[in-house]
Amino acid sequence: MVVSAQIDAHLPRLTPAERRVAAIVADDPEAVAFGTVADVARRSDTSGATVVRLAAKLGFDGFVELQAAVREEIARRLRPASERIRRPAAGDVLGTALAVEMANVAATLEGIDRPAFDGAVRLLSRRRAERVMVLSGDASSGIASLFADELSMLRPGVVFVAGSDVRVARLLADVGPSDVVVVLDLARYDRAVLGAAGRAAGRGAAVVALTDSAVSPLASAAAISFTASVTGAGPFDSHVGLLALANALLAGAAARLRRSATDRLDEVESAWRSAAVLTD
Repeated sequence: MVVSAQIDAHLPRLTPAERRVAAIVADDPEAVAFGTVADVARRSDTSGATVVRLAAKLGFDGFVELQAAVREEIARRLRPASERIRRPAAGDVLGTALAVEMANVAATLEGIDRPAFDGAVRLLSRRRAERVMVLSGDASSGIASLFADELSMLRPGVVFVAGSDVRVARLLADVGPSDVVVVLDLARYDRAVLGAAGRAAGRGAAVVALTDSAVSPLASAAAISFTASVTGAGPFDSHVGLLALANALLAGAAARLRRSATDRLDEVESAWRSAAVLTD
């Protein structure tokens, strides 16, 4: 029996607090699959004991077993795509690409640690941050440039750090605790980018890494790191999951900044209209 069905079967016998935990399990399974007892208790405004008690009432031998069942359900949702990847129709490049990229986006976004995501959004939108500096390896520079451009339309002080090693070192020369440095890079990693991220972290900047592995060298330098699924349908790594992750961070920053971001976007639109640089 799937977890949601177990919840439905036991619902009449659950206390109000246990129902709040059950709602998190049903509506936000990733919070259970990739969180802790304390995370689920906080999200449901209950206690750790209530979370464990619900797991027992649903027939699980503790939270870990409930978590494993939820993870299996998430994996089951992704399995049809992975099966299509393993057995594509002959010559069906589009079908294979669709399955691969859907799986990349799902694995990337569903694998995000929610408290870490909230922390990164707070860093990107904090008003006392002097600058948000965006640094990237060569392969992901297009996504980094787009991320910096769009973040700059939500808040001031965004700098895209690109160019020669000399220019990058100059731009990061005075980086400090009031700055946030967002770094994007995938294997094989750019030594100059790794070095720059390490120096920024050493000077007290908050480093947020978007990379392709939890054991990426970027992760060790970062205060917060996220992993994107980069499986390619062809000979090259996919950047679709990385782009989805960047878009999610932008959406979070826009929601958190709200009025100031709206005012800033209105100013940008007004400038475009005054310059008559765009047409529908």
